[in-house]
Amino acid sequence: MRWFLTQEAAGEAGFDDLIAYTQVKLPLGPKLELAGNYWDEMGRGQHRGIHTLLLRELIETMRIAPEIETTVWESLALANAMTAMATTRRYAWLSVGALGVVELTAPWRCEKVSAGLKRLGFGQRERLYYDLHSHIDVKHSATWNEHALKPLVAEDPRRARAIAEGALIRMRCAERCFDRYAECIEDGAELY
Repeated sequence: MRWFLTQEAAGEAGFDDLIAYTQVKLPLGPKLELAGNYWDEMGRGQHRGIHTLLLRELIETMRIAPEIETTVWESLALANAMTAMATTRRYAWLSVGALGVVELTAPWRCEKVSAGLKRLGFGQRERLYYDLHSHIDVKHSATWNEHALKPLVAEDPRRARAIAEGALIRMRCAERCFDRYAECIEDGAELY
């Protein structure tokens, strides 16, 4: 679990920041949807609820020190792809698709990580980051589809291709990560 979470933490691109970059110059309706998602990521204004801080607390509790040298390249590539799409305006529609697929796929992954942490004896506070995402992202995915994806494509159907490409890029990068994680764990890998 420590090795896995080291990879996760090192490859974390900061969902809150990715949303903030992506929403720049979006049409108002989709911008508001992303803003609502951002507000949740920021703990709805409560410092103790900021999602990136919750993850940082878990990493500190587990005494994990993510570094590039100990991170598999697939995890770094995933973070780089997400950052590139969000911070480069010509890839904004790809970023909308990539972030949307994160919301779609995060709940099942987070549920499993939380269950593993619970089996290892970690308390509710340590599991909070993963518990929140296993529930809240179900709602985020539904509203992202309804209030961001559908209106963006309805306004200009040409956006659908880029949105789909962004989703596929994210899914392919994640697949490579999880395949590598499984390979390393099967080989009994320690930190690289």
